[in-house]
Amino acid sequence: MMLLLLALQPGCKKMDGFNTVISNDKTKPGVVTNIKVANFSGGAYITYSLPDSKNILYVQAQYKINDKASRQSKSSYYSDSVTVGGFAKSQDYQVVLWTVSRAEVRSDSVVVTVHPDTPAYLRTLPTVKMKNDFGGVHILAVNKVNAPIGVITITTDAQNKWQIISQNYSTLDTIQFSLRGYDTVSRKFGVYITDQWGNISDTVFNDITPIYEAQVDKSKFLPYVLNSDAPTGFGWVLQNLWNDQTTSPGYHTAQPIQPLVWPAVITFDMGQSAKLSRYTIWDRGLDGANYLWEAGAPLTWVLWGRTSTPVDETMRQQTICRLLEERLPAAGSTWASLRCRTSPPSCPIRNIPPRTWLSGMQASPIISTLPFPKCVTCGLNVCRTYH
Repeated sequence: MMLLLLALQPGCKKMDGFNTVISNDKTKPGVVTNIKVANFSGGAYITYSLPDSKNILYVQAQYKINDKASRQSKSSYYSDSVTVGGFAKSQDYQVVLWTVSRAEVRSDSVVVTVHPDTPAYLRTLPTVKMKNDFGGVHILAVNKVNAPIGVITITTDAQNKWQIISQNYSTLDTIQFSLRGYDTVSRKFGVYITDQWGNISDTVFNDITPIYEAQVDKSKFLPYVLNSDAPTGFGWVLQNLWNDQTTSPGYHTAQPIQPLVWPAVITFDMGQSAKLSRYTIWDRGLDGANYLWEAGAPLTWVLWGRTSTPVDETMRQQTICRLLEERLPAAGSTWASLRCRTSPPSCPIRNIPPRTWLSGMQASPIISTLPFPKCVTCGLNVCRTYH
C-alpha cells in the first residue's frame, strides 16, 4: 500500500482558484424553441427546447417584477425550464430569454408573455383580521400557499407618527400573534403584507380597544391536593410554581409516581375568580442545569378550571392524546378546559412509551400573568393541570 501511495503522489497537484467552464467558440448560439408557460401564484414555469449545440452553458431570463425592480433567472443547460417569480400583480409581464454559450455569447432574444396568478402577499391581505386582546391586539392572517411573507404591524407613537411595531415573517398557512402593552383606550392599528421580493400591499386599519389585563394575585394561590393528584417529590413543592423564581428548585412529582395515575395531575386553588388570558411557564434547565426537556419534563399539558367545589376525576389514558390534540373535555367531566399547550409539539403518550415517564414530571416555577391566551371563560378559581 505504501508503494501504491508513493506512485500516485506525483500525479496530484494543488489547484488554486475556480476553474471556469470556458470556450473559445464565439459562435452565437441558437434560440430556445417550443416555449410553454405554466403560471402559479406570483410566478411562472417556462419550459422550452434547447438548440442542438454542446456549446450552450445556460438559459437566462430577464424581466421586471414591478414598476421599480427587475430580476434575472438562470437555468443550466441540463434543464429544460426556468422559473420566474416575484411579480407584484396578476397581469401580463414580458420575459426575455437568451441562451448563453460557454464563451458567454448570448443568442438573439426571445420574448414570452407570462400572466402569474395573484401573488401570495396580495392573497393574504383580505384574510387579515384584527381584534382586541388582553393588553393589545390579536392579528390573524391566512397564507394559503405557504409562501414566505411578512405580516407588518404599525401604530402611532407619542408624536402621532406611524411606526412599525412588529414584523412577523413566516411560511405557515395560518399566522397569528398578539401585541401587548397598550392602555385600554381606542388605538388605530394597521397591517400590511410584504414578500421576499420587496412587494408591499396596501394597509388595512382597525380601531382596537385593548382588554384590561393585570397580573393575578398569586399570594392567594394554595395547593388543593386531590386523591388522584401525583405525589410531590424531592421537596420541590407545588408552591414553587408561582413563587416568582425561575431557577431550581421548581416543582417535581415523586419518582417514580406510585401508584401510577396517567396523565399526571396536580391541582391548586387560585383563591379568586378571574377572566383568564395567558401565563408563562419556565421549564427546568433554563438556569443552566442540563435538564431542558429531559428527565420527566412535561411536553404536553392542559389547564382545567372550575368555580365550584373541586371533584376528583381521573382522565382515561386511552383518550388523553385526543383530548390534548383536539382540546376536548373528557366525557362526563365537570371541569372546564382552558386549552392545551404543547412545547415542543409532541404527544408523550403516542410518541414516548409511558414507562419512560415513570421518572415523574418536573417544571420550574410558573410566572403567571393571567393563565392562557384568549380564554374568555367565566371566572375560574380552582385549576388543575395534567401532563
